[in-house]
Amino acid sequence: MAEIVLGLGSSHGPMLSTPPEQWGVRVAADRANPELWYRGAPHTFDELAGLRAAERYADQATPAVWRDKHAACRAALDELADVFAEARVDVAVIFGNDQAEIFGDDLVPALSVYRGAQIPNLFPDEDALKALPVGIEVSVPGHVPPQGAVNPGHPDLATHIVERAVADEFDVTVLNELPKRSSHIPHAFGFIYRQIMKDAAIPSVPVLFNTFYPPNQPTLRRCHEFGRSVVRAVESWESDARVALIASGGLSHYVIDEDLDRTFLDAVTDQSFAPLEKLGEEFFTSGTSELKNWVPVAGAMADLGFTPTVVDYVPCYRSEAGTGISMGFVHWRP
Repeated sequence: MAEIVLGLGSSHGPMLSTPPEQWGVRVAADRANPELWYRGAPHTFDELAGLRAAERYADQATPAVWRDKHAACRAALDELADVFAEARVDVAVIFGNDQAEIFGDDLVPALSVYRGAQIPNLFPDEDALKALPVGIEVSVPGHVPPQGAVNPGHPDLATHIVERAVADEFDVTVLNELPKRSSHIPHAFGFIYRQIMKDAAIPSVPVLFNTFYPPNQPTLRRCHEFGRSVVRAVESWESDARVALIASGGLSHYVIDEDLDRTFLDAVTDQSFAPLEKLGEEFFTSGTSELKNWVPVAGAMADLGFTPTVVDYVPCYRSEAGTGISMGFVHWRP
C-alpha cells in the first residue's frame, strides 16, 4: 500500500514573490477596502489604524524591515524545498483554494478534487495581466513560470480519494480539466510547483476548498475530517508510492493577527485543534480563511504521529493599520 512520508505547510502570498521594496504598493488597495476583517469583524483602514495605534506597525513597514523579512521568508522556502527533495516523494496531495481564478459567480464548489492527467499552468496574456489588481501582476512569476508549464496530475489517486470521500459522506466536485475560462491552476498550487518543487513538478492531486466566498465555505471541523478521509484513501491505495500532503496558504491576512497565528501554530505543534474551533468560524474570513487549507494536513499529521517543525513565522506588515500577510513555514516528518 502507499505510504505518507511527509507533510508540508507554506504560505503562498504575493509578497513572497514581490521585490520587498515594492511591498508598499498594495497599501492603496488596503486603504480603499471597506471590509478589512480582523477578529471576526470588518473595519475600514482608518478604524484599524486607530484601533491598533499602540502597536506602532508603521515601524515595521519600512524598506529595511521588508528586506530582512523577505530574506527570512525566502530562506524558509528554500528549507522546505530541501526537505521535500530529501523525502523522495512520488506523488503529492496539495490542499489549496481558488480566488476566482478558475471558478466564477456562476459556480462556487465547496470542495473539489482535480483528477485530470495534466494540470495547465500557463502564463497569463497581456490583457489578463493588466486586469489584475495593482501590485499583484509583479508576483505572477512566483506561481507561473514565464514560459508556462503543464504539470502531471494523478487520476488514479484522485479517483481513489474521491471514492473514499464519498464513502465518508463528503459531497465532492470532480474536475477532470480546468474550466474553459482559465489556462492555469490557482496560484495556491502553482506556488508549490515553482517554489517547493522548483519547477520539477511531480504528479499531484490538487484539492480545492472554497475558503473565501459565502455562503458555502467548509467549516474548520469539516476540513479536519476531510484530511482524515484522504489519509484513509492513501493508506488503502494499492501502490508503493511515497506520498506527501501539502498545505498552501495563510497565515493571517489581509490584516495580520499575531495572536491568532500563534494560537494556530501552537495547535499545530501541540497537535490539538480544539482551541481553533473555540474561536469560531467568523475568525476564518477573508485571507485568514486560508488557514483551513492547513487544517487537513496538520490534523492528518497529528493522527499519523509525525513530528512538526516550525521552520519560521514571519509577520510581514505593510502599513500602520497592520495590513499585510503573516507567513508560516512548517514541515512534518515521521
